[in-house]
Amino acid sequence: MDYKKFLYEQKKKQKEIKANAAKIVVKEIRLGPNTDDHDLNFKIKHARKFLQDGAKLKVFVFFKGRSILYKDKGEIILLKFAQEIEDIGKVDQLPKLEGKRMIMLVSPKKGVSK
Repeated sequence: MDYKKFLYEQKKKQKEIKANAAKIVVKEIRLGPNTDDHDLNFKIKHARKFLQDGAKLKVFVFFKGRSILYKDKGEIILLKFAQEIEDIGKVDQLPKLEGKRMIMLVSPKKGVSK
């Protein structure tokens, strides 16, 4: 067998494996510490659509300036968010403060996506 042909076949197989690999899409949803219920419901509706499409979610509360004092409000909003979407998504990482952002990761449950 020709060595060049062998290398070509190997490259072709690697390319095919890479093409068939599942691509993970991460969508971000940004909230504030004073987000109202209606706005939260609007964001939840978008989150449901993203999870049904099979994307992961990165939900975060962004604290600007002195609003960092309301860390507890941000955590409450994220936990309320998680509770609303628990039927189609599971929380991978509970709310955690990183700098000026409190981040929570959510992934779709198995068998829920289209």
